[in-house]
Amino acid sequence: MKVQRENAVRTRKSLIVAASEVFAEKGYRDATIAEICELAGANVAAVNYHFRDKETLYKEAWRHCFSESIKVHPPDGGVSDSAAPEERLRGQVAALLRRITDKNNKEFLFVQKELANSTGLLDEVAQEELRPLHDKTETLVRELLGPRCSDMQVRFCAISIISQCINPLVAREDRKGNRENKDFPPRVDDVEAYSNHVVEFSLSGIRAIREEAEKRGRRFKKQG
Repeated sequence: MKVQRENAVRTRKSLIVAASEVFAEKGYRDATIAEICELAGANVAAVNYHFRDKETLYKEAWRHCFSESIKVHPPDGGVSDSAAPEERLRGQVAALLRRITDKNNKEFLFVQKELANSTGLLDEVAQEELRPLHDKTETLVRELLGPRCSDMQVRFCAISIISQCINPLVAREDRKGNRENKDFPPRVDDVEAYSNHVVEFSLSGIRAIREEAEKRGRRFKKQG
């Protein structure tokens, strides 16, 4: 019985790893269960047994890629929770950019395929995994903005920071390097320099918004 369980665990893992490769390369629609099973050294019945269907396997393969990505690039960027908020932001931005530009990271290859030919299958699972990371960014932004700024300002600033990081995903070359125009969209060749730029640019905007909110607060206080 123990051997059977171990074999089942091995088969499930092999299917997820193989599915990660195939889905990342071909996307959901062009990938087939047959080629995934061949790569995994498993039969088609094993997919039905472990995952029920192709859709579930697709979601679990992305979740696996995300988990592996986070292990390699922890979201805090190695910066302590006790560090100044500016340094924590620097760590978060650097970690996200390293994840996005890591050519061994299949998580974002899934996303690229979804951007090109959306299935909607990753919406729920991605929300479940990514929401805590987004919440952490919003919490940090709120700390940087101060108490006088609105929830909307916090949300917009967090979205702005993340969007600056996502841009390299759009410009990222595929593995075969077969993009027709390598000059557009513009690529980020120095990730660390770009990371510093995003942080400094974002901190300047945050400071300006905070100063304006504090001025407004002082005016209201005088009027009261």
